Amino acid sequence: MRALAIYLPQFHPVAENDAWWGKGFTEWTNVAKARPRFPGHYQPQLPADLGFYDLRLAETRAQQAELARQYGISGFCYYHYWFNGRRILERPFEEVLRSGQPDFPFCLCWANENWTRRWDGMEQEVLLKQEYSEQDDLDHLRALAPAFADPRYIRVDGKPVFIIYRTHLMPDIKQTTDTWRAEAQRLGIGELYLLRMESWAPHPNPHELGFDASVEFHPDWFGNAAPHYGELQHRLLHRLKVRKSPYIHDFVLDYNSLADKMRTRPSPEYKRYPGLTPAWDNSARRKQEAVIFYNATPAKYEEWLSGIVERFVPYSAEENFIFINAWNEWAEGNHLEPCQRWGHQYLEATARALAGRTGLPK
Repeated sequence: MRALAIYLPQFHPVAENDAWWGKGFTEWTNVAKARPRFPGHYQPQLPADLGFYDLRLAETRAQQAELARQYGISGFCYYHYWFNGRRILERPFEEVLRSGQPDFPFCLCWANENWTRRWDGMEQEVLLKQEYSEQDDLDHLRALAPAFADPRYIRVDGKPVFIIYRTHLMPDIKQTTDTWRAEAQRLGIGELYLLRMESWAPHPNPHELGFDASVEFHPDWFGNAAPHYGELQHRLLHRLKVRKSPYIHDFVLDYNSLADKMRTRPSPEYKRYPGLTPAWDNSARRKQEAVIFYNATPAKYEEWLSGIVERFVPYSAEENFIFINAWNEWAEGNHLEPCQRWGHQYLEATARALAGRTGLPK
């Protein structure tokens, strides 16, 4: 099995972020200012081994790849941002591509959302808008061709793997996938292996949309995790408007219930690659209405991943992916990279589970 960790390239300054949020803004800006919102809430989540790194440094990217390889991760799935030919946060991956280093497998996932003021709670203000067209599909595929040609690029039977994060935002996704496949043939790339993230319901059969398979994206938002302390108390606190309660302004859910339900989730009739998340807490990004999964621990994550390893039967010798969200989403509280609370425990749990062994006390 190939475990791929989703990778955020946000950790370096860019002109757009300087203009929108102030000089020198990166994801670390939010991470460092996070504070606990209730007793037992783990914030701020601060990095350990790698520190507050800058992804413009080749040494940092090499250290990340070495850590990932050491603990059984087979490759990074880099988020890729494309707005009608305009790219943002592209420098780390472009330097990986241009330099040939680190020598570590990768693929790309197009994060095809509008760029909004999410980091200061004003999501309705659009800064960069996605506009879809057949010409943009052609331009996009042509721009991806150099990455697809790289020998490190992750493939299935020679076909480069490319993922779309939110296909339901696209007006005619089948036309897009048809256009990409035809253009890939014309450019000499050959067949593509296209995946869609199951990030928002509903989850249609990916084959009907021109995809080879889908990918579970976690956490699953739709009724698969119980409110911490129980749903009845959660509703009562809202009704009474208890302003000192964290449950008024944020959604505090139970990680254990999510992991338990997902480990026994039935498989669909189509190809779907399993996914999981080590934890989730986006309160560093959101002043209110944060989603916080309480009770997340390396032991529970290991149990979830071990369950996937035991149940998942790869569709073929190379159709064998498990997607972990994420390698370094620090402001969303889901990271395998070592932090000051857990150290290497999430990485160690990953290695044990992928090898079919468990060991952490529950």
